[in-house]
Amino acid sequence: MARAEHGAVVVPVDSSSGEQRGDRVAFSRREFLGGATAGLAALPAIVACRPRAARERGDPFVVLDEEQGRTLEALGDTLLPGAAAAGVAHFVDQQLARPTPMLMLKYLDFPMAYADFYRQGLGALDALSKDRYGEGFAALSAREREAIVREISGSNPAEWDGPPAPLFYFTTRSDAVDVVYGTEEGFAKLAVPYRAHIQPPAKW
Repeated sequence: MARAEHGAVVVPVDSSSGEQRGDRVAFSRREFLGGATAGLAALPAIVACRPRAARERGDPFVVLDEEQGRTLEALGDTLLPGAAAAGVAHFVDQQLARPTPMLMLKYLDFPMAYADFYRQGLGALDALSKDRYGEGFAALSAREREAIVREISGSNPAEWDGPPAPLFYFTTRSDAVDVVYGTEEGFAKLAVPYRAHIQPPAKW
């Protein structure tokens, strides 16, 4: 869903700022990064778990099940291409298994267990997809996925049975940005200087 376009990342959000293009809003890369992740708060967690490597190895999920993992990968790639390969589902799953997950949800003070938030949100996303198109989210075409994401980004669909849909959209979008851009290479892609308080011992 989000994509680079002439130096901007285009995302389907309801906002009064930015340059309107149809039903999407164009932001600069820095604006997108700042708005989606509040400063990439999960960077230490990404360094620790190396989600891309976990995905490449085929590590089993611990908290999520395989279907939920596939749905989260499909959602991540719809929100920001490359998120699935970067290991967004493994990143979230590994964080959910920690006593104190370093996820955007931590900073939103939402009164729900982290694991339940993701399980119920992913279940609601699949149920909505089946209601609209007869198949789970991961099985939909790119156009159908985009339509579903656009629908949940602004309000709760009538059929939605999970945590607030816009909050689920915002949180998972932040997860996608974290794994794609939350590395030295990711900062370089954004043309943002990487200034770590503690330099990682190895390239990550």
